[in-house]
Amino acid sequence: MPAYVVVNVEVLDEEAGRAYAPVAQQSILSHGGRYLVAGPTPEPVEGTWDSLRFLLIEFPDMARIREWYDSPEYRRAREIRGDKIRVGMLFAEGSPPEGFSLPA
Repeated sequence: MPAYVVVNVEVLDEEAGRAYAPVAQQSILSHGGRYLVAGPTPEPVEGTWDSLRFLLIEFPDMARIREWYDSPEYRRAREIRGDKIRVGMLFAEGSPPEGFSLPA
């Protein structure tokens, strides 16, 4: 089942952002991930939203997400990021919406 990483990003130091992005991107691609959305400014319409950038990344399954997140490549990206880039991240399994129904 496909699984997704939803990321809110606030870059506090643009130089750190330029160093972090290619390392993080390569780690994602090398673990079977693909970017579905990489937008600079989400538009909140309900509730609050703290970040200025939004990413939605798809992986083949949750196991691949966990493999990526714990990989040496992504640990390196997190070290580069340090406290100069704020990230909020969540993992979610999902399936195509066909036949989707809410539980009664």
